[in-house]
Amino acid sequence: MRIAVLEDDAAQTDFICEALTAAGHACHAFTKGGELVRQLRRETFDLLVLDWNVPDMAGDEVLHWVRQSLSARLPVLFMTSRSREADIAQMLNAGADDYVVKPVSATVLCARVNSLLRRTYQLHVPALKETFGEFEFDLKSRRASVNGRLVSLTQKEFDLALLLFQHLSRPLSRAHILDVIWKQSDDIPSRTMDTHVSMLRSKLGLRPENGYRLTPIYGYGYRLERIEGEGA
Repeated sequence: MRIAVLEDDAAQTDFICEALTAAGHACHAFTKGGELVRQLRRETFDLLVLDWNVPDMAGDEVLHWVRQSLSARLPVLFMTSRSREADIAQMLNAGADDYVVKPVSATVLCARVNSLLRRTYQLHVPALKETFGEFEFDLKSRRASVNGRLVSLTQKEFDLALLLFQHLSRPLSRAHILDVIWKQSDDIPSRTMDTHVSMLRSKLGLRPENGYRLTPIYGYGYRLERIEGEGA
């Protein structure tokens, strides 16, 4: 999962990012609240870890902006040194999903993060198959089928198709896709992602006449959506 961390203490930032990266997540650090909000306008994250006292725009202000401005439910974990019951209650009532008081071990931090991700995205581990209507993804053999018919996909195409279906109707930024599928964002040609999307559109029949639309979002990324009533 792609996680944004708002923390202005370098040692704490390193600790959080090392723990979450070791747990298999892609971690992106921000030292100022306003900087994080600007990125949230352009990119997709799966979870936020927010400190309270940071420059420019405090963690509680970022939380308020997230709950007022983002339509999709984005889980938020507050991780701060404030330990008063009144502070904890304030943030939970303001929309935070969990609250952790520093210092906290890497084991507990990862457990809290994974618990939030499971609750939000209904992750079930281990899963052998994921099914979305007529589309089935076998996670063990890494094969995809449509209406029971196997479709020949490369490994990257399989991963990208699964990611799109797992986030059906949700816009995904190019940065998010690069993080999850290619594990980095610098070393692949800019057209590689577009080529993979085009291949999926063709191989899986992701077109309006079949009830699906896979479209680019200018300056942002891609979205796969189901078109009710327009299927074949």
